Amino acid sequence: MRTALIAPCGMNCGICMAYLREKNHCPGCGSKGWLHPECLIRTCADMNGTFCFSCSGFPCRRLKHLDGRYRTKYCMSMIGTLDSIRAHGIRKFVAGGITRWTSTHCGGMINIHRHCYSSCDRPA
Repeated sequence: MRTALIAPCGMNCGICMAYLREKNHCPGCGSKGWLHPECLIRTCADMNGTFCFSCSGFPCRRLKHLDGRYRTKYCMSMIGTLDSIRAHGIRKFVAGGITRWTSTHCGGMINIHRHCYSSCDRPA
């Protein structure tokens, strides 16, 4: 897992279904030159840095809405992720994420959207 895979909103692209798929692979929101045209958070004109927590309006309405969906459907909080990155740094967050999101059985990353591991399709 690389630090560039953490999106401005706090999403870990390394566990995203679009990043993990082989066909029409997404390079991740933090990739240079990549800009998902439908993402209003990624294209936000108020963002002053790499992550949403650098904005004076953090957390904004859009991020709260996205965070609520992900907490309900996928048991992860983007606002919590961003708070952790702000408090401990991106490298420490990514190091902890390797343990949290990697299967001890197959070594694959969890596909957060499918609730299974990418290498073996076992339930997460």
